[in-house]
Amino acid sequence: MRIVNRIALALVIIGALVWGIYGIFNFNLVAWIFNGSLDFLARIVYVLVGIAGIWCISLLFYPMEAEEERHHKYENFNTESI
Repeated sequence: MRIVNRIALALVIIGALVWGIYGIFNFNLVAWIFNGSLDFLARIVYVLVGIAGIWCISLLFYPMEAEEERHHKYENFNTESI
């Protein structure tokens, strides 16, 4: 499940960058990559980014305690190895 979270997060970040480029420069990067002629591929990219965004909503409700425990385990590992 962890790999799915990372893939979803990467797609959301890519989507955010594409929207930022479009908003700032009025340049559609996805259409440019697919030459504008492969509209169905561009739609697939948009759908994948949308699904990733929906998936990342679940990350908002991910228990913070689990994340803090992992952080503390990492800190303890580093101090023990010194």
